[in-house]
Amino acid sequence: MPSMDNESSNVSQAEEIKVQANEAFKAHKYGQAIDLYTQAIELNSQNAVYWANRAFAHTKLEEYGSAMQDATKAIEVDPKYSKGYYRRGAAYLAMGKFKEALKDFQQVKKICPNDPDATKKLKECEKAVMKLKFEEAISVPESERRFVADSIDYHSIGTSPRSSSMPTQVGIAAVAVAFVAVLAMMLGAAAATMVAAVVVVVLGTWWWGGSTEVEPQYSGAKIEGDVVTLDFVKKMMDDFKNQKCLHKRYAFQIVLQMRKMLRSQPSLVDINVPDGSHFTVCGDVHGQFQLCFFFLDNTAILICLMFYDLINIFELNGLPSEENPYLFNGDFVDRGSFSVEVILTLFALKCMCPSAIYLARGNHESRSMNKIYGFEGEVRSKLSEKFVELFAEVFCCLPLAHVINQKVFVVHGGLFSVDGVKLSDIKAIDRFCEPPEEDGIEGA
Repeated sequence: MPSMDNESSNVSQAEEIKVQANEAFKAHKYGQAIDLYTQAIELNSQNAVYWANRAFAHTKLEEYGSAMQDATKAIEVDPKYSKGYYRRGAAYLAMGKFKEALKDFQQVKKICPNDPDATKKLKECEKAVMKLKFEEAISVPESERRFVADSIDYHSIGTSPRSSSMPTQVGIAAVAVAFVAVLAMMLGAAAATMVAAVVVVVLGTWWWGGSTEVEPQYSGAKIEGDVVTLDFVKKMMDDFKNQKCLHKRYAFQIVLQMRKMLRSQPSLVDINVPDGSHFTVCGDVHGQFQLCFFFLDNTAILICLMFYDLINIFELNGLPSEENPYLFNGDFVDRGSFSVEVILTLFALKCMCPSAIYLARGNHESRSMNKIYGFEGEVRSKLSEKFVELFAEVFCCLPLAHVINQKVFVVHGGLFSVDGVKLSDIKAIDRFCEPPEEDGIEGA
């Protein structure tokens, strides 16, 4: 009897804690809600609602892997609980795993055929899966695929041909054609052909000779030669703050130089911070602003967890330099309206001084996430379709993790779903691809 009474007490207490968790959730205190749901689960792990609610809270914090695990547990506890499938499907959908999401929303539809939200999500998944199948059908095999970066020569971008003097050139070309026609009548076709050839060479050289120049009306930041300087970066950042665009030639130059640099780096980068120095580690470049310090062997490491924006970070903590180095730990793009400006600024700083700033890949540095959360559309709007492909290629070159002073392991996605992973395993990953569908390092 005491055992039954104790069990009944745990169930009642778990329900009371669940009510508190629900209130915390309604107040948008998702971390607190997760802690409370966890307490309820510890008292009664056989209630699918607790698992599904905690999954929902994880989703609100964009912790989609944890949300997927909790939703799966809810389904194991009660295979007929529709919200378990719904929560897991929503997590899959947020991660761009449309095929898995489709299966879960199909199951929700079977259990709750009249649920309008489930119907909407199901149609969304069906459309995404059909698009994936079409893209797979027309895709080029990896062995035959050419990188868009190999087709770009940023030196030839600017005025190709000289757009600023186009009307003048068209007029001169028309006069030249008329001149050749008159010669043909006066000297005959053979002589006219020779003169025409000379005219074509001269006009062509003049017309295209200015291809490395930038339009004279462009007043923004300029890179002189091939070296990205601090003056250029400061000017570019000022232009961005004033909502001015960087010329595509310089954007190409920055991204292509960044790609070349990243391709030579390992998947796991070792960072050495001398004693008495400081080092700043930054998380996702969005949200609120929060700072904390910890010390490692007389080395101050500043952790920036969440941010108002990139500019505020540098205003508060200084621009990256060899004396003020940073590590940005992924998720540079998506969600915000200035992802292009953020990524170009980070890339330009890395090109300016490679040892002043380190960049790691986050889950939003991927094609599937960029399609869902806005970066792809922003790039098309502010730059071009070619940049969409170029950024996707460069993101695949970003290192996956960093180790500071052989003691601090920094990675965007958290620890692994399997035990026994070694640093050498991470170094051995061939990262030059889109993230695999499988979870964890074993699928990499």
